[in-house]
Amino acid sequence: VVQLVPLKSIKSNDMSFSIKTKFSLSVLLPAGFEGYSSRRASTNGICPTHIVDPLEEPVPGLGTYEDFNTIDWVREKSKDRDRHREITNKSRESTVALLHRISDAFSGWLLMLLVGLMAGALAGGIDIAAHWMTDLKGGVCLVGFWFNHEHCCWTYNETFQERDRCPQWKSWAELITGTSEGAFPYIMDYLMYIFWALLFSFLAVTLVRAFAPYACGSGIPEIKTILSGFIIRGYLGKWTLIIKTITLVLAVSSGLSLGKEGPLVHVACCCANILCHLFTKYRKNEAKRREVLSAAAAVGVSVAFGAPIGGVLFSLEEVSYYFPLKTLWRSFFAALVAAFTLRSINPFGNSRLVLFYVEFHAPWHLVELAPFILLGIFGGLWGALFIKANIAWCRIRKTTRLGHYPITEVLVVAALTALVSYPNSYTRMSGSELISELFNDCSLLDSSQLCGYVQVGNSLADRPAGPELYTALWQLALALIFKMTITVITFGMKVPSGLFIPSMAVGAIAGRLLGVGMEQLAYYNHDSILFKGWCSAGADCITPGLYAMVGAAACLGGVTRMTVSLVVIMFELTGGLEYIVPLMAATMTSKWVADALGREGIYEAHIRLNGYPFLEAKEEIEHNSLAVDVMTPRRGDPALTVLTQEGMTVGEVESLIESTRFSGFPVVVSQESQRLVGFVLRRDLLISIDNARKRQDGIVSASQVVFSEHLPPPSPEAPPPLPLRGIMDLSPFTVTDHTPIDITVDIFRKLGLRQCLVTHNGKLLGIITKKDVLKHMAQIANRDPDSILFN
Repeated sequence: VVQLVPLKSIKSNDMSFSIKTKFSLSVLLPAGFEGYSSRRASTNGICPTHIVDPLEEPVPGLGTYEDFNTIDWVREKSKDRDRHREITNKSRESTVALLHRISDAFSGWLLMLLVGLMAGALAGGIDIAAHWMTDLKGGVCLVGFWFNHEHCCWTYNETFQERDRCPQWKSWAELITGTSEGAFPYIMDYLMYIFWALLFSFLAVTLVRAFAPYACGSGIPEIKTILSGFIIRGYLGKWTLIIKTITLVLAVSSGLSLGKEGPLVHVACCCANILCHLFTKYRKNEAKRREVLSAAAAVGVSVAFGAPIGGVLFSLEEVSYYFPLKTLWRSFFAALVAAFTLRSINPFGNSRLVLFYVEFHAPWHLVELAPFILLGIFGGLWGALFIKANIAWCRIRKTTRLGHYPITEVLVVAALTALVSYPNSYTRMSGSELISELFNDCSLLDSSQLCGYVQVGNSLADRPAGPELYTALWQLALALIFKMTITVITFGMKVPSGLFIPSMAVGAIAGRLLGVGMEQLAYYNHDSILFKGWCSAGADCITPGLYAMVGAAACLGGVTRMTVSLVVIMFELTGGLEYIVPLMAATMTSKWVADALGREGIYEAHIRLNGYPFLEAKEEIEHNSLAVDVMTPRRGDPALTVLTQEGMTVGEVESLIESTRFSGFPVVVSQESQRLVGFVLRRDLLISIDNARKRQDGIVSASQVVFSEHLPPPSPEAPPPLPLRGIMDLSPFTVTDHTPIDITVDIFRKLGLRQCLVTHNGKLLGIITKKDVLKHMAQIANRDPDSILFN
């Protein structure tokens, strides 16, 4: 019997459920129905239990995502808008609610402050520890073993030439044999260098293998994928942060051809992800959390290079998928806080934030644009060649037995690196020291081999090269070949490894060699047409350090394909503001040359190698296929698995879920009509059914699952229905079967969709997932479509 009762007259024990009108619908059933309920009504025994709508009572886990799945950006943004609207409406009711609204608005800035402080402090600690442990391979300080070579010698007042040989610092040979001269002490130092390199690399790879497998590599390819909406649980967790911080110091100190700059982006993103859990707004919304991670990527570069503006531009140009204006401001603030924190710690001991401060005495001339562009061509060629070689080597590692022995591989590469590096002073020093040495402009009192000119008079004019300089050039040429080769096999090993410093080192060596060549050419050919009018005899015309700086930018640009952010990072890194034009020319040339040989940068190549579902914005579709050619099911395949809005039982839905591996199901009016109603996620279905079985009486396998707005009339024999309209997406994105694939791909890119339904005259035909799009693009590019591993 169905009776309409005015809302005022309903008592609590009479009401089964209500709709929000002036009447409430109360369903009175025969007394036999209570057999489906474990508890009886308190008065008359005829009222069924209250039906829980998942929309009204929040269910734990609802709206969350499984590992290796893509988030639904549209749903996440909609959830955040609803939350914000609710807070705004409540703030008009009381002062407490108003304060809550203010704290909610301020929480983003507070989070950025914490991320900046934490990342800056960690980066400072990493810099200090890496500097000390790198010097530990050469010797130890007698005043205190915790001092690195530079700090140890600061207290010693002797002439500049002897600064490296202060009595407080002893090499291992001096400690063991008592002397530093002769063959035996040299061999002793050589063996100790190899011993420390092997120890550090062994500890790094063992810690990664044992505690945090995600702590290996650069981290930037995975962060790009995560920022595009992919979920990799644990990749930004606390264990990854702890192990990456420790092993990064060990890996850099071991002397392997890698840098700490890329991994510092990963470290900063780990800090941000952990701190997000302190704020409900970011903990419960995946899209909001990715805004914070975009800002954290900027913080990573800010602390890696001391380049806050370059960091913001790096995040915008290279890693971020969704970067609204609000995120730009917050990135700027977080990068500022991080840079300030790092400057306060002063890890470089020079009271400067920049890593490689330069002070060139001579301006550049228009004629020099030709060699700068030549360096750009070299950078582009090297970048494209490096990417192809590194990806080929990583593929060998993945497909052969080599991949089963990561510890052995790291130890062999570390031993080989140490063995070859030690005899050559330019490969023995750390990457940062080498770049600093190559960027250096020779002064009159400089004792560096690179400044081994024949002194003519008492000026800084271009001078003829002396024997020391020729020796240094030979060593640099050998170092260039070694660095180019060893970096290919080092990047991608199971230790934290960045690519910025090794790439810059290759370019800086090539640039310095070209710079010295140009300098000598100008010295011996003052009267030639090239130099006449701007480079007279006795003038300081060519600056080899500038060529090293331009070469470093060109090679890094060739490998990563960065442009704007790279130029800004370079002038922030060196303080060389007036050399923007040479840097721009070389970087742009490098990108053009590298793009002509291969469209992908190193990070995109590694994303494709690992099979991550990342839609590259730069990739263009040159195919005339339609949505119907990409969707599932294809022509001739079995029909699409769907749910109907009425008529299916809980048991049928559960067996359908168990028999398939789909992430979600379209809901249609009926199997015959195939008219689309909405879309429901597999995870939400499972959680809702499990929750209903626990919390609702009478929900059994025979209970009907209802997605429609109104519940069907109850049957005396049937158990209560399970309404699941609340978990259904009522406005799923749809395209028609004749939508061109390039438009479909653009929809996926710009809206961050995880799936899109295909209809014809309102009837459901199929579904296109992000994976379907990526597989189709791989087929068009003649790549293996099964290389896309995740959904």
